[in-house]
Amino acid sequence: MVDVSERLTFFAALFNVDENPEAGMWYLYGTIILLCIVVYKLGFAKKLPPLKSFIIYLFLILGCTILTFLGVFLPVAEGLVVAAVILIIYKIRLKQQKKHEEVDGVS
Repeated sequence: MVDVSERLTFFAALFNVDENPEAGMWYLYGTIILLCIVVYKLGFAKKLPPLKSFIIYLFLILGCTILTFLGVFLPVAEGLVVAAVILIIYKIRLKQQKKHEEVDGVS
């Protein structure tokens, strides 16, 4: 017999999806939504009118529903964490490069 708790991803095990599925799935859903929003804002967001932004976030949240079910046994949230870290590093380096170019351009 297969032990389900051995196959859970890090976040699914952290939120005890196997022992308390209702609360654990809501926590996993919230985590995936938060991480998707962070990745979207860091990598893809453009300045949009409020209604278009609302529609984008609505579909993002609806898509996260499917990702949550996949995220119990597949590393969805973990992949989003990695993507967020990479995008944060990219944004920091881009800001440093622009700052360095401004200093060199003024001198």
